[in-house]
Amino acid sequence: MGFSEQEQQHEAGRLHEKLSKVGWTVEDCKLIAPMTLEINQLKRQQNALILAHSYQTPDIMYGVADAIGDSYGLSVEAKKSPAKKIIFCSVHFMGETAKILSPEKEVLVPAVAGCSLADSITAEDVRKLRRQHPKAGVVCYINTSAAVKAECDACCTSSNALKIIDAMPQEEIIFIPDKLMGQNLQPLTKKKLILADGRCIVHEEFTPESVKAIRAQYPGIKILAHPECSPSVVSEVDFIGSTSQILDYVHTSKDKDFMLVTECGITDRVNIEKRDKNIYGSCVLCPYMKKISLAGVLKALKDPTEHQIVKIDPSVIRKARACIENMFALEKKSQNLGLTARQIPAES
Repeated sequence: MGFSEQEQQHEAGRLHEKLSKVGWTVEDCKLIAPMTLEINQLKRQQNALILAHSYQTPDIMYGVADAIGDSYGLSVEAKKSPAKKIIFCSVHFMGETAKILSPEKEVLVPAVAGCSLADSITAEDVRKLRRQHPKAGVVCYINTSAAVKAECDACCTSSNALKIIDAMPQEEIIFIPDKLMGQNLQPLTKKKLILADGRCIVHEEFTPESVKAIRAQYPGIKILAHPECSPSVVSEVDFIGSTSQILDYVHTSKDKDFMLVTECGITDRVNIEKRDKNIYGSCVLCPYMKKISLAGVLKALKDPTEHQIVKIDPSVIRKARACIENMFALEKKSQNLGLTARQIPAES
């Protein structure tokens, strides 16, 4: 598709208004303007919705995405949308979650990107754990494949994990796959948690020493972390929450100085969306999320490969959907019982 010089200049200006806040020059924006123009034109023609996880790069989040958020929230967005085609800029399990919730829609991912948590456990691993602990219920974190979800009793997100665990009828809960999150949850529930050994390669990189160093350098700074971090890190921070909860905290807080103990995409979002906030300390890049590119998005719209199209066996969709729907039922039950989503210690 050809676009006039005027169209490209206007698009470069639109991109630069956002991306300049994270170091992009006008020339950088001019280079990608033809591609973002084509992507945005094709998505309108095809009635497609482009979703971007908050760990994506700024050119995708602010160049072509219709919505930015966390994995589950975006899957709900896909379900609510009248669009018939979903391009999910994320790791593969997130595209699968969107397909589970919207099986009638075409769901595509720009690149086949794994996830250290999702890849750490298989459906057979879950069946083996069930055999070893026949009285235990199984709760899986949303960062799991469709095949794994299909073997579990209920799904959870990082924001409602405690609620779901507390509302489960069993006294023993197999919590998969995130060992560090499970260790953070165990002190907060009376249930016995049986943990797998999955870890997020991003969040396990952070150390309590790095948190202490930033606090010493910037007295009064608010330090926020994701519950996929180790308990030793969690014990040093001011707030722990999901991706969306961290962003909400920053957006609504009167404080100005923050350290975000999570993936770098969140820092980019804050720098672009909340220029009155100061972010200190280092973040860690997710190599899987960064496999997604504008070129991959364009390919998914123009001529998708078999690998880009998310396909799940209907029987797996049915079972995995039941797992997710049980999350809603348990969350409602927990509210009826008067349970609250007690926060990880640093938030209490």
